[in-house]
Amino acid sequence: MAYRNQRLVDVACIENNMRQIRSAVPQTAMIMAVVKADGYGHGAAETANAAIRGGADMLAVASVDEGAALRRKGISVPVLVLSAVTSSDVKKGVEYDLIQTVCSPEMVSLCEKAASEAGKQTEVHLKIDTGMGRIGVRTEEERDSVLQFLELSSHVTLSGVFTHFSDADGDENGEAYTWKQYHQFLRMTESLPENIIRHCCNSAAIHRFPEMALDMVRAGISLYGYPPVQTDLILKPCMKWTAALSYIKKVPEEQYVSYGRTYCTDRSVRIGTVTCGYGDGFHRNAGLKGYVLVRGRKAKILGRVCMDQMMVDLTDIPDAETGDEIVIMGSCGSETITAEDIASWCGTISYEILLSAGSRVERKYTSISCQERNIL
Repeated sequence: MAYRNQRLVDVACIENNMRQIRSAVPQTAMIMAVVKADGYGHGAAETANAAIRGGADMLAVASVDEGAALRRKGISVPVLVLSAVTSSDVKKGVEYDLIQTVCSPEMVSLCEKAASEAGKQTEVHLKIDTGMGRIGVRTEEERDSVLQFLELSSHVTLSGVFTHFSDADGDENGEAYTWKQYHQFLRMTESLPENIIRHCCNSAAIHRFPEMALDMVRAGISLYGYPPVQTDLILKPCMKWTAALSYIKKVPEEQYVSYGRTYCTDRSVRIGTVTCGYGDGFHRNAGLKGYVLVRGRKAKILGRVCMDQMMVDLTDIPDAETGDEIVIMGSCGSETITAEDIASWCGTISYEILLSAGSRVERKYTSISCQERNIL
């Protein structure tokens, strides 16, 4: 029998996606690979190394702990912590030579104190809130107060400034709002020295607003093969999720399947039990809406997804046998299930699906050539 439950990550695919993105970004602009949340579920260090091989200049994480973990793996390129610096993490950020984010004078003081005590210099990026409403200075007055503290901080260097677009993948109104954010960002940064790295483009903006690249862009979900907007780039999903077929039985007409009696057979059905459930991170809401792939064919999920297993319809797949590999996400034969497909069954987004696999879903790595995947 195949391993009960595993994710197979193709690092060559991640590298190729980065090369594709690099080809579309002005050569004058750097690329920051966003590897937060364990590389969107793909593995932070493995994703980071693949992205660097593909042309990434810098990395971004969500927390100091994520950045420190990359350093312990031997990754030496600049790493930006996207979240605001905190008193509990600032010392570790300085220790591991991470670029921390500031958006208040108090945050600058935290960095200065930690760097001074460590006898080190530390870099920071200033976050500007142009309409996301999350973190960042919102007015010129707030910006200037941070800059004044930076001028008085001998151990802290401002090396970058950034903002985040909230609706770059939206409709026409979202497009207009993105331009509004962009121009606000330009106004808030025009008085800064030329050597300060300015960055505002997320994945959607990389593809939709290439003229906004400025000094650097941040490649997130597109790096993993799920561009949030239309693009001519050949970006491929890099993760395959498989389980095993553990049991097969025949069930007569008018029999209930799974919890809550949400599904009743309307004919004699050949049912297969799959070793994956919501305890493994597969969404319970996919029941009765989704399917898996068995020997290259679709097998509908019957009834509610259980904690450790789910049942699928094998009636039209008579050659399916116990021990067969079941594709939860990925390709099998000519059929493919994407994270976007699963997200549509569950009322969520591809990001959450990529991150959903639990700790008992083993993660393995491969490096299939681009030619074999027909990427080039």
